[in-house]
Amino acid sequence: EVQLQASGGGLVQTGESLKLSCVASGLNIDDYAIGWLRQAPGKEREGVSCISGDGSSYYSDSARGRFTVTSDRAKNTVYLQMNTLRPEDTAVYYCAASLRAVCFPGLTYSSWGQGTLVTVSS
Repeated sequence: EVQLQASGGGLVQTGESLKLSCVASGLNIDDYAIGWLRQAPGKEREGVSCISGDGSSYYSDSARGRFTVTSDRAKNTVYLQMNTLRPEDTAVYYCAASLRAVCFPGLTYSSWGQGTLVTVSS
């Protein structure tokens, strides 16, 4: 059974940082694209970042330059380092897995974690 466990969310102030973790079980992250998506209250879910099985990465325009996605193969875990956080980054962040293994905008995901809440106060 594929499981994705996201954690690391919390309440921070504008300009501060958070590091989210996504621990995968039941799959090898080398064989998947692992994405980070978020959904703010009253808004549609949007893709934030993604790391491919070969280690290449993708970022949304809002994330590029502030967020960094990495993976630890030994721990089968993907991280999202978020710096210079803004109030508009407030959302529930989800990690998700795709067998396509290659990141691109609009990639659909077959397995989802439960989400972790990030709140950025102004």
